[in-house]
Amino acid sequence: MTDFKTIYGELRGVEFRTLYSNGKTDGCLVREENILSTPYGDLIPQFEAEDMGRRHLKPFYFYKSGAIKSVPLQTQTLLRTPVGGVPAELVTFYESGALKRLFPLDGKLSGFWTAKNEFALAEELTVESPLGSLRAKFIALQFFESGALKSLTLWPGEFLTLSTPAGQIRVRTGIAFYENGAIRSLEPAGVVKVETPIGALTAYDNDPQGIHGDLNSLQFSPEGDVMALKTVSEEITVIDQLGNPHLFAPWLKDNPCGHERKVVVPLKVRFSKGRIIFDDRQESFSMEQCQVEIRAFDRKAGDPAYSCAG
Repeated sequence: MTDFKTIYGELRGVEFRTLYSNGKTDGCLVREENILSTPYGDLIPQFEAEDMGRRHLKPFYFYKSGAIKSVPLQTQTLLRTPVGGVPAELVTFYESGALKRLFPLDGKLSGFWTAKNEFALAEELTVESPLGSLRAKFIALQFFESGALKSLTLWPGEFLTLSTPAGQIRVRTGIAFYENGAIRSLEPAGVVKVETPIGALTAYDNDPQGIHGDLNSLQFSPEGDVMALKTVSEEITVIDQLGNPHLFAPWLKDNPCGHERKVVVPLKVRFSKGRIIFDDRQESFSMEQCQVEIRAFDRKAGDPAYSCAG
């Protein structure tokens, strides 16, 4: 073991891990109690595993320059952030030293410690966002290097009702912002009608992938126009310049719990530079040079099931 200097103080009892070619450390384990004095508060990096719910001793990571990249904390610590005081067990930084992400909890999920156990420990937090004060249980908060709020990730089962460019929307999973505070994307908790360049569409992703709120299915431009969405309710026919129809619709797949019931896979639609884009089929059309028809999709299917019991 050795000592290692950082911009926030010296680390004692360091056990180095992988080294970069320039001689700087990639990550290390800390075996003694240390205090790092940061603009966000004093941090004590994790140096021992305390209980069943905490992850095993986690590495402390660095950038190639030697700047701190991520710090697992010994105990949940209240940090001073641009959105108010927020408790954290894991903190990540930009290479400049600016706060990047923080996680109020950083538990070890296993057969003995489940997401339900972790959720039970989560506390409601109040965050001062561009939309005002928001209160919920958050998995993570992300910031721009400037300090502006970039995204909020909600625990499953948590919801927020927000004022958006498309009206009041009940949100799950998360919400992301542009640096100026405008809404960049959000995940609707239910079907919601929104106006698009081709008319009204029903936005809803019945099975959002991932567990973070950094990029969500309903996306807006900085000016508040709908840029992208997913729908399980409509199909779109594009009639090109030659009069040829092109049908785009949600599709059905087998339910993992049995073939007798199908699951609908949403249709993704994007709008950019006067074009309507269907990424799944890698096709796009000029909206000025084609005709677009919207019809209800007869789904005859259910949403994905996460338990086959019953």
